[in-house]
Order: sequence, then structure tokens, then C-alpha cells
Amino acid sequence: MNRLFLRPPRALLRPRCYSTISQQSQRTDRPLRLAVIGAGPAGFYASYRVLSKLSNAYIDMYESLPVPYGLVRFGVAPDHPEVKNCQNKFNEVAESPRFTYIGNTPIGTSWPHPPHRSLPLLSITPHYDAILLSYGASKDRKLGIEGEDTLSGVYSARAFVGWYNGLPEYAGFTSKLLLDSAEEVVVIGQGNVALDVARILLTPVDVLRKTDITAQAIDALSQSRVKRVRVVGRRGPLQAAFTVKELRELLSMPGLGFPGVDPSLIPADAGKLPRQQKRIVQVLQKGSNTPLSEAQRQWELNFLRSPTAFLTSTSDPTTLGAVRFEKTLLEEPIFSATSRAVPTGEFEDLQADMAFRSIGYLSEPIPGFEEAGIPFNNKRGLVPNEDGRVVKPSSNAEEPGEVVPGVYTSGWVKRGPTGVIASTMYDAFETADAIVNDWVTGEREFMNAGDKERRGWEAVQGEVRARGMRPVNWAEWQRIDAAEKERGARSGKEREKFVSEEEMLAVLE
Repeated sequence: MNRLFLRPPRALLRPRCYSTISQQSQRTDRPLRLAVIGAGPAGFYASYRVLSKLSNAYIDMYESLPVPYGLVRFGVAPDHPEVKNCQNKFNEVAESPRFTYIGNTPIGTSWPHPPHRSLPLLSITPHYDAILLSYGASKDRKLGIEGEDTLSGVYSARAFVGWYNGLPEYAGFTSKLLLDSAEEVVVIGQGNVALDVARILLTPVDVLRKTDITAQAIDALSQSRVKRVRVVGRRGPLQAAFTVKELRELLSMPGLGFPGVDPSLIPADAGKLPRQQKRIVQVLQKGSNTPLSEAQRQWELNFLRSPTAFLTSTSDPTTLGAVRFEKTLLEEPIFSATSRAVPTGEFEDLQADMAFRSIGYLSEPIPGFEEAGIPFNNKRGLVPNEDGRVVKPSSNAEEPGEVVPGVYTSGWVKRGPTGVIASTMYDAFETADAIVNDWVTGEREFMNAGDKERRGWEAVQGEVRARGMRPVNWAEWQRIDAAEKERGARSGKEREKFVSEEEMLAVLE
């Protein structure tokens, strides 16, 4: 993932149409009470923007897990600590007296909380002027092909990433991995997450020990027999979604070989390509620092292949043995970033002891959306919106949709799982500016009519405790944080994450 600009240079912000409302702008009648659902980058950046522009805004942030930061904690690769520097800004936000963090308090029903241990969406809406949906993507997209759900050895990249980063949902994932026997691995998809999967599988364990990767991941990876990882995509290198940084990291890894790519997929004159594509071509042409003849392990980028089936092993019909791909061709112009792949009817089987699908994440609606009048596009996995304002689409495609009063969205549930954390920052600023403008100008309705001041968390917390829930505040998260860092110090690393909610909450007892 790309490095994040914590305090973006002014030059980066000028081209964007952000609000020009001053920091002191505010309604004079009463405070804005905003509930933010999800404690990841999208929620924190939007909160930062609203708090900085509205001096009478009060924000309550609800998070299903005891710990905050979402994608930064559970999605960023452990060997990319610089990307996590944004946590410093989030900590500043949380220290504001107008901000309240409410962890371990899921809204709706979600894993692993039974209905009585989560808070219904409609139980909080009466107590806020607005709600910001920024809860990210909790599922991964599936291929929908034979063997995907039935064979041992087929996994989602999301599960693997969550496992090595300590996401409680995947605490038991170790037993499903075949690291101690698998030598051939196929990763389907060619985005940065796919390259993260390949890099973690191929990086020497002694290098990973110094990161905040979980102890359970280190133990399992220490037993790994993986010798080759093939990262496979439907199109070519100029259409792949990975960035130069991730590509360069793999090609410069000591002891790791790379056979190169088909020269026909690269234009003879790369100098005319856009900057990003030109840099990728240059890195690919330079190749690996380690010759194949000297490599202990190797990885490949296989292009023009579309998966059609996961095939059984010849020795065990319940286990993966290969992945079948249909070869594709690129439509002209083949060096365009938007060139489409078309099937050829020719197939190829790649040996695979493990396979990871990495074709994108998917958001889900929160239970209670329908009752609250909040739309959701299940096909695209996002909340329909215009500049962050949630909108019910019109039945007539030529007519504008109906804005849902006081409901906003940011992050992946707003735009889909694309971009890096810096993209999420800009996206969150756009939504925050919409909230501020709507509140200050009075041109749009909010959730609850009338001038009655909303009480937010003060009114909600009674029901939370009545349901037997155990909310975690910011000071308590800091105790969990300190305990993880203390555990890490004993092993010579920044932190050793707790991988279950029970472990996290035990710190507070």
C-alpha cells in the first residue's frame, strides 16, 4: 500500500472541490450530534474534518470490536509500518472532548455477536441528527466457480490477511492452512492485496518476526514449505492493479527469483506510457536481483488467464490439486489501461496445493437498514450516495434519487473497495464537507425534525448496558494498546496483538 500523507500538502488539496466554510462556522441554535459507525480510517478522517470545521459538533464513534483503526490495524501488511502512521492523527481526534469512542458495541447483528449482544440501528437513530456509515467491507468477492467452497486449500485473501494481522474473526484460521505441506501456491488477482499475500508467504520468517505480525502467524509460517507463488490475472501488466512499490519489494527480496514476463505484453517504446505504467514496465524489465539459478524460492506474474475451476488433487479428492484457467486475449489497443480481456476457448491447468482468491472485498448492509429507510446496492456492495449523502435511487434512471435525511457514508461502503488510505482520506473529507455544509446552511433536512437537542451516547448507553454489552472507551483501548506493546517488547517487536476479543477485554478486568 502507498505511503499516506498525514498532513497533505496544500498543493494536493487545491484541485479538489472541498468546502471553504471556515473553522468557526456553526449554527447558533444547538450542537450537531453525529454518530459514526466504524472506527477505521474513513470514520476517523471524516470525524477530524467535521470537528475542525464545526466547533459545536459532537461525535460518537461506534465500533464492533474493542479496538479501533479497522483497515489500518487489520489490513495493512505488517512489513509496511509507515502506512500506520495515520494512527497518530486518529489519536489526536480521539483526544478531543467533543469525541467519544464506543468500542465493543456492534450496530445490528454481526459476527460473532448474537442479536442481544448488539445494538439495533433504530435504537440509536432517535438520539442523533446524523449518522455516518463508514464500516468498511466485511466480505470478499467470490469467483463463483467449481470447487471454490468445497475443496481444502482454497482460501480468500481477506481471511489470510486478517489472520496474520490478528483479526479475531480468523483466530482459528491456522488449522485450515496447508503451509506445512504446500509447495505450489496460486493467487488469483493482481492488486496490492494479492502481492501482499505473495510477499508474506515468501518473506523469510526472521524478517517478519521484527514486525507486528501475530505470533500464531509466525509459528505457522515457520513450518512453511512454499517454494513458488504464481500471481495470476485476466489481463496484462499494463492493466494490473498493483503499484510500483509492492512490485519492487518482491523483485528486490533476497533469494527470491522471478522469471520475467512475456515481452509481447510490453510496448517497445515505454516512454510514451503514463507515469504509473511506465514505472511498472521499467521495474519489470529490470527484473529480480536474484537469478533463477540461485533462487531458493520464486514467484511469477502470469497474465491473460481467467480462472474457471478448482480441481481436486489426484491423491485426495477433498483437497486442491490445480487451478484451471481459460487463456484470454486483450482487445486493441492492448497497451491501454482499459483494454478488456476476451476468452479464447483454450485452457491451462496450473498445479496448486493452495490457492487464494484476491479479487476484491465486499460491504454488506447493516441489519435494520430497510426499517431505517437506508438503501443498499447488493450487487455493487455499497450504499448509494451522491458526494457522501445517502440517496434512494429513482425508479427512473433519468430522474435524481431521493436524499435520505441525515444519513451519510464514507470509505469502502461509499465507493467500493478501491484505492489506498490516502484515497480514503480525500473521500472522507468530501463526505464531512457535505455534512458541514448541510448543517450550516440549513438547506437539507436531518434525521429528526425540530429543534430539540439530541443527547447521543448519553441517551444510548443505558440500553447498551441493559443488553449485557460491555462498551470500551478510549482510555480502556489505551490500556489494551499498552498491554500489546508490553507483550511485543518481550519479543523485540513493536507489539504483540491480542487475537481474540476475550483476550482484549481480559486486560480491562
